[in-house]
Amino acid sequence: MARSQHTAGAFDIRNIIGALIGIYGVILTLMGIFGDPETEKTGGWNANLWAGIAMLVVGAVFLAWARLRPVVVPEDPQG
Repeated sequence: MARSQHTAGAFDIRNIIGALIGIYGVILTLMGIFGDPETEKTGGWNANLWAGIAMLVVGAVFLAWARLRPVVVPEDPQG
């Protein structure tokens, strides 16, 4: 009889970290687009926009990592 592997799914910490970083990335990206860029403080760069984009990329990497290499939970914890 073939057994299907049970994975951590939503409880995988990489999903939680990826989602949180992604949420913060969305907020920073929106602030970079619609807010005051304050480029005089950052040497001409829109720091919120670039940090937000970087956080979106890192969050996507975490979520892809969790999807491509899931943590397999053993069926018998004592075995």
